[in-house]
Amino acid sequence: MDKLNKREYKEYAEKKMPKPPYVKNMIMAFIVGGIFCTIGQIILNLMKNNGLDEKMAAAGTAISMVLIGGLLTGLGVYDKIAKIGGAGAAVPITGFANSIVSPAMEFKREGFIFGVASKMFIIAGPVLVYGIGSSIIVGLISLLLR
Repeated sequence: MDKLNKREYKEYAEKKMPKPPYVKNMIMAFIVGGIFCTIGQIILNLMKNNGLDEKMAAAGTAISMVLIGGLLTGLGVYDKIAKIGGAGAAVPITGFANSIVSPAMEFKREGFIFGVASKMFIIAGPVLVYGIGSSIIVGLISLLLR
């Protein structure tokens, strides 16, 4: 049996590897992301129609979408949606809620402090730290340029 060098093996493996269905994945991401955005828009419209101003309705919508993402993750539904919708489920704010709740649920057997509380921000923690840090820097730059 001939031995393949690294380059030949890589070429052989690339020929045998099934190609991902890019078009189908993009369509499903568009549909799932669109459904989440539609739900968010419905919540926003309901809040505005019930007397909230634009800012309060936007805040309420964000909170509602995070709650929905967390609940769907807790019920085990969000992973199924993400499997179908890929980036369409990962990008909206519901994906952020999923990234917080998933690790916390995974480690719940280790207790509330060492399991849930310590693992809750394992993925979202860096996003929060850099997001808050960069907003402070941008705010200071804006203040200095006035």
